[in-house]
Amino acid sequence: MVNQKLIDNRRSIIDNKKEKLLEFTMSLLNLILNAIDNPEQEASTGQLSDIIRTVQQVSNTTQSNPSAIESAMSILGKYTKSALQEKRNQVGEAGVEQVVNQYAGTQPNPEAVSNVFSPNQLDKILAEIEARTGINQNQLKSLIPLLLPLVLNFLKTGNSSTNSSVNSPNRPQNSVLSGFLDTDRDGDVDIMDAMSLARRYL
Repeated sequence: MVNQKLIDNRRSIIDNKKEKLLEFTMSLLNLILNAIDNPEQEASTGQLSDIIRTVQQVSNTTQSNPSAIESAMSILGKYTKSALQEKRNQVGEAGVEQVVNQYAGTQPNPEAVSNVFSPNQLDKILAEIEARTGINQNQLKSLIPLLLPLVLNFLKTGNSSTNSSVNSPNRPQNSVLSGFLDTDRDGDVDIMDAMSLARRYL
């Protein structure tokens, strides 16, 4: 007689492996790589190089360890994910894409911070980054308006390379943004992976 418990255990193992494979496939790292390979999406090696170059400039300007700046950016990615998920529930996918498109970049943008995060969320971000990186909160208050547009720039790589409006019914969905918001992976892990990828193209 077949041991049903053994069969169930094996099915559970197989299901877990499938979930892990899906999680890896949908990671931000792989979504960006796919976007770079797709001529119909905005992603480019130059875009990634600009992000890393800006991070290095921030590190030099603030005399901070580059790894501390990257850690801060990764932590910010975690909070960005949850904030954009909440915003998607309110304004839909197209509304979130508009936010990403409007505020992604390599220049400081305080308006991006106030649009994406509530004051309570921002307090939590400042406290966690300070605790994990040693960068004091006064310095972080000037850093976050620059780091957030860089995080959004990673998400913008999945945009269609056409100039159609985000509200156009025929416009392809931003696969990088959708994948980032839909997976159960931590946003900080995703951004750290993306930073590692970007360094290859500098």
